[in-house]
Amino acid sequence: MLTRFDLYNQCWVMKADGAYVTRDGDRFFASGSGVDEAEKFYMRAANLGRYLFYTTDEQLMTARNALNETRSIGAVPQSRPTDGSDWTFAETGEALSASTLNGSLAVGGDGQLVLGDMPAALTFERAQGCAVYPEMPLGVIGTTYTGNIDEPVIGFADVHTHMAMGSEMSDGSRDVGPSAGGVMYGQAVHRFGVTHALENCRRHHGPNGILDPEALILDLTPGATHDTQGWPTFVDWPFHDSQLHQQMYWRWLERAWMAGLRLMTIHGTNIEALCQVAQLVGGDRDLQLGDATCRDMEVGVLQVEYLTDIQDYIDAQFGGPGKGFFRIVGSPGEARQVIAQGKLAVIPGLEFSNIFGCNVRFGPLGNEISGCTREQIDAEIDRAWDLGVRQVFPYHDVDSALGGAGLFQNFLEIINFVGTGRFWETYPCEDGGEGDTYFYNAGMTALTSPLPLGGDPFTDALLELTQGLLPTLKTGRRCNKRNVTDLGIYAIDKMMKKGFIIDIDHAEIRSKQIMLDYTAITAPDYPLVSGHSGQGGLSNAQAQQLLAQGGVIYPINQNGEGHIAFLDKLREQWDLSGTDRVLSAGYGADANGLRNLPGPRGMGRITETGPVAYPFQMFQGEGWGPQFDAIAPITVEMLAVPGPEGKMWDVNEAGMYHYGMITDIVEEIRLEGGQTALDALYNSAETYLRLWEQTLQAAEDARTRPTPDEVPR
Repeated sequence: MLTRFDLYNQCWVMKADGAYVTRDGDRFFASGSGVDEAEKFYMRAANLGRYLFYTTDEQLMTARNALNETRSIGAVPQSRPTDGSDWTFAETGEALSASTLNGSLAVGGDGQLVLGDMPAALTFERAQGCAVYPEMPLGVIGTTYTGNIDEPVIGFADVHTHMAMGSEMSDGSRDVGPSAGGVMYGQAVHRFGVTHALENCRRHHGPNGILDPEALILDLTPGATHDTQGWPTFVDWPFHDSQLHQQMYWRWLERAWMAGLRLMTIHGTNIEALCQVAQLVGGDRDLQLGDATCRDMEVGVLQVEYLTDIQDYIDAQFGGPGKGFFRIVGSPGEARQVIAQGKLAVIPGLEFSNIFGCNVRFGPLGNEISGCTREQIDAEIDRAWDLGVRQVFPYHDVDSALGGAGLFQNFLEIINFVGTGRFWETYPCEDGGEGDTYFYNAGMTALTSPLPLGGDPFTDALLELTQGLLPTLKTGRRCNKRNVTDLGIYAIDKMMKKGFIIDIDHAEIRSKQIMLDYTAITAPDYPLVSGHSGQGGLSNAQAQQLLAQGGVIYPINQNGEGHIAFLDKLREQWDLSGTDRVLSAGYGADANGLRNLPGPRGMGRITETGPVAYPFQMFQGEGWGPQFDAIAPITVEMLAVPGPEGKMWDVNEAGMYHYGMITDIVEEIRLEGGQTALDALYNSAETYLRLWEQTLQAAEDARTRPTPDEVPR
């Protein structure tokens, strides 16, 4: 017997109450006596146990009101899907039933299919000749590999993504509301597929994209426009420098998984103050979250909850619960089991400024009002853990009650003022904030620079007295005076006791040192993650300490050329750290993180190392080491939307248009760095899992230690 999950994305004919369903114009009837008379339906999975009936002339069987206002509602073909096109199936004895719009698919007195109270008994027989429902192609030929639970993982990790960001935090069947205040357009999944998940963005960004907050706020280029058309032409988006269009549609993720992506952290994210500003100029005006729309914890929790919806949707495309490649995990043991099955282990995380609701407001005299208490931190940590969150950023972009943000973009100083009532108080970064002593540059240059302010006692004293009432005006690289507060060290200690993976990035460089030293008190050391390459500032000495304590530093947002440059820099610190671990460098795409993706390699590099030549082969050939000997190769084609107007994405021309291009970036890494680089990449999932296992060991020791009352100095 067929279950309600078994019809997914296949061609069928259907019987209703024992008669084949036929079509007569714009009506469907249970009247056929033979299969040749039957209408053929491509049963497109809309989610678990839910389907679209797609006809051979590319229509959808849809329930809608009949011409008169009777109880019965006719089932008619319709070109554009609506609520009545999404049918939920149930198992009733030896048959199935389907319902939509609070009614069941039934057979009327004249044999017509209607929506009524008495569900028809539905049975299905396989068929051929269906029109296939439109979907984003994979551009990959072959099958990805499985693993062995008793052996180290072969695969790479991306420890920094934001797949739950988009214009709606559901599959479109209910209105949860947008993430990021509705400024980001597009969805990772949609019950009606790619044609709706990535359709025209005009509603969000205005005619010709004139209201796109990216141009108005992030790029500071008011008046810039873009072609709003999405599927299938994708004229202007997605593109490597398009920050507010969906970068992580689920099929793009599937393409990366096929290439060996085996572990991924997806952070719920938000910048509360930036969200508030962006809503003034763009975004979906029909918001459903009310006052919570921009509050970090509320939006972050909804994004993490949305990951379960994404998992369900992908399961539906593979035949039912647990059958999809996307598996949310809560422990390294679960992750190893999932990866051994050849699937993707997904770790929920949180990344925003006001973690646990710890906002801060500064008064005109420099006094501060905290938005949270220790008791609230305890409760929010428990809530996040119970939700499945396992990786957390204590700091992000804007100052909080827990401490100061690492400075790296001067426009964020305005956002800090909106969020806290104060501009940043700064000091000159040690050693100028850049140079040979730095792994990642510290601080930022002035918002309005250069100005002849600072450098003499009078103006220095004058700026000091403003206590953040004026923006940073001094020349040179400036770092944030605010670092870990007593409340911040309390929160970090509680995160350690719970067993969270802690990402050190976005913290001010002195805060990073406090975190590194404090996490070294456990046995074993409590390891830290730098998934942003050290953003906010990281000295070479700190990089060495982080690596020696069992942590990882993974590159953020690099093409093949940049990845190799990062790997060379990392190797030096790796060797100096004294760690006995094998060199490992995963990925940190930050996709959907209001960030540009990597652009193309320079023409000189393409000329020297060669372009990515499509199609190319993975897991076999030059650069692929002996660990891949038992793995069957796959063939990767240039990703192209079918049809004469379909978009073609060539990594040589514009780099990483979207997340599906990670596969092409891996080929760039092979061209640029050969086996050494591939070994380091495909060792990164195993390295991260060992870090996670060390984290849980260290958490046991942390729980035996007293919680500090103040920051250890």
